[in-house]
Amino acid sequence: MPGNSAKLVLTRASMDHLLDRTSRSRKWWPRFFSNCRMRRCCHILRKLFHNGRPFSRSAAGGPLSLRTGRMRQYGCHGCDTLRLHTGCSRPPPDASFARARFRGAMVWIIGWIVGLIALLAPICVSAQQARPHSVLVLDQSDLRGPFHYQLWSGMRGVLDARAGVRVTIYGENLDLPRFGGAAYTESLKRHLKEKYRDRPIDVIVAMGRGMLEHTLRWRAELWPDTPVVFAMLDESDLAKLEGQAGVTGVILKNSLAGTIKAARAVVPDLDTVALVGDAWERQALFSHWSEEIPAATSGLNVIDIVGQKMSDIRKRVSELPERSAIIYTGVFSDGEGTFYPAATAFGMIAEKANRPIIVGAEPLLAVGGIGGYVLIATEIGAEAAKIALRILNGERAGEISPVSGGVKPLFNWQQMQRWNVSESSLPESGEIRFREQTFLERYRWQSLAVVAALLLQAGLITFLLHERHLRRDAEVESRNRMSELAHVNRNATAGELSSSIAHELNQPLGSILTNAETAELILKSDNPDLGEVREILADIKRDDQRAGEVIRRLRAFLKRTPFETREIDLNEIMSETFKFLSVQASVRNVALYLQTAPGALRIKGDPVQLQQVVLNLVVNSMDAMSAMPYGRTVIGRTELNGGSTIEISISDSGPGIPSDKIGQVFDPFFTTKDQGMGIGLSIARSIILAHKGNIWAENQSGGGATFHFTLPLAA
Repeated sequence: MPGNSAKLVLTRASMDHLLDRTSRSRKWWPRFFSNCRMRRCCHILRKLFHNGRPFSRSAAGGPLSLRTGRMRQYGCHGCDTLRLHTGCSRPPPDASFARARFRGAMVWIIGWIVGLIALLAPICVSAQQARPHSVLVLDQSDLRGPFHYQLWSGMRGVLDARAGVRVTIYGENLDLPRFGGAAYTESLKRHLKEKYRDRPIDVIVAMGRGMLEHTLRWRAELWPDTPVVFAMLDESDLAKLEGQAGVTGVILKNSLAGTIKAARAVVPDLDTVALVGDAWERQALFSHWSEEIPAATSGLNVIDIVGQKMSDIRKRVSELPERSAIIYTGVFSDGEGTFYPAATAFGMIAEKANRPIIVGAEPLLAVGGIGGYVLIATEIGAEAAKIALRILNGERAGEISPVSGGVKPLFNWQQMQRWNVSESSLPESGEIRFREQTFLERYRWQSLAVVAALLLQAGLITFLLHERHLRRDAEVESRNRMSELAHVNRNATAGELSSSIAHELNQPLGSILTNAETAELILKSDNPDLGEVREILADIKRDDQRAGEVIRRLRAFLKRTPFETREIDLNEIMSETFKFLSVQASVRNVALYLQTAPGALRIKGDPVQLQQVVLNLVVNSMDAMSAMPYGRTVIGRTELNGGSTIEISISDSGPGIPSDKIGQVFDPFFTTKDQGMGIGLSIARSIILAHKGNIWAENQSGGGATFHFTLPLAA
């Protein structure tokens, strides 16, 4: 095909594939051409694809053709006819092969892109988090009151709690209720534009309906496309925001009907409401109530005290009828050019009011309001801040639904008491503030601690009393057993002393018999001597008393009596015991000596058992000296040991106690005698301990042993 009529003929499938791929990547398709001369043609084809329509297609959809003359125009002079893959051993790739290679290349490229994004994403997120954010709060009121302070506190608390993110809060109070007009709002616009010219704003928070309207009007010029979060917007005003992009926020459901409901709870037979506040158009939060008055106050008498002077308001609220309540929205001036803080103005009205005041803001509870469905500024600020944080975290404002909140039924306990309002008449979800706590409520934990301590103490005292009762019973039982054992010991001692007792009884009885016989002989004489008979009778009487005293002592010693204490003289106990043992000592060739302290030694104790202690110690001393041929001596002493106790000692001249046994002499059933039971000294110790005394034994330096015991003096 010579000349300009020569054409490069390609198959339809190859050319379609070539055109499709070259439109995506013009560097790929030259690989279809094999020899070096064709590289120039490839370059020309690139130009043709860029500059015009080099290919022509038949109407019937036949093969595509490329005019070689057109190719010469772009500098291809060395060939009149082109054939695809001339001199190339490889066949041209078909469409499926090319698509497969293209998909592999795209998968490889996408993999690289995903990996790169994964590597850069944390850096981008960190940079986003590290970047400082700014929130501009525009308030239509004055920020100096407690309500707005709580509002800011709620916002600041949420924004500051966001860890790792710096948020700068700018605040502007525009005071729109007191200042208005086009000139003023225009000056505000210029002021804000100039002030925040170099300050990027991420979120705008508009407080109040009026502020939201101005913000949306200024946004296009001052803060284009900046999201807006509204707060304190009534539910009825939400419909007016349709068509506004990037706007969301906090809706307040504070209707006049809800306030009337609270008034009916406070005054059950309500028939009149008095509306008190500044002019409706100057109300920042309750201006929409003016439209609700007809429906909300249906069936009630309405006294309109809105927009009047302070002096007139104070006068009229002091003259309200009985079954009425005051609905208070807010007064900030006296109507004569003087402006007051919200709490001050309310206090002036509450001072004169003769009926309960239903309020709509939480801070007014503390200065005399009885309550109602009030705005909780802290919650409103916190909810607005939460929405602002969601926007700062990347959410779109238009995709965040407005939230409701910030209104609760709150009531003042003190005002409820003043107006005799029952707690049962309040709404179910109502919360009572300033309730006067009872002592237990005020000092709950302290009271619980005291009660717990008292219960613990009572339980401990009960336990101790029970233990004391058990101990007392045990002591009584022990004393009874000790008395029985002491009685057995006395009987055993009496058996040991039976010969001495018999000898002591025989002496007076023998003397009585001798005197009686002598008297009988005297009386048989012709001239009896009556004087001598009288002396004989006196001797008989004395000997009889002597024998009776021996028997009395023996009976008292052997008598089985319970343990009982009474005031006794210890010197007398010692004397009687030594007299009782005098005959036994005489039989055993033992000299008894008693050295008593001067005067009476008064103690509280059981005389029988104390006598048994002395008797056991003396008999034990005499038994210890039984192997001695002579020099047997027992000395008893009583003396004051200070001013509170008496010390009694029984000393003997025997061999003493072995040093390795001296600590065991008071143990039960310990004895050094061949026929001893080992209970005498043990019983003596038990008796002394029961009398709150002490007993011990020691060896004398010159020989012999000494037993000591002490007893407390009677008080």
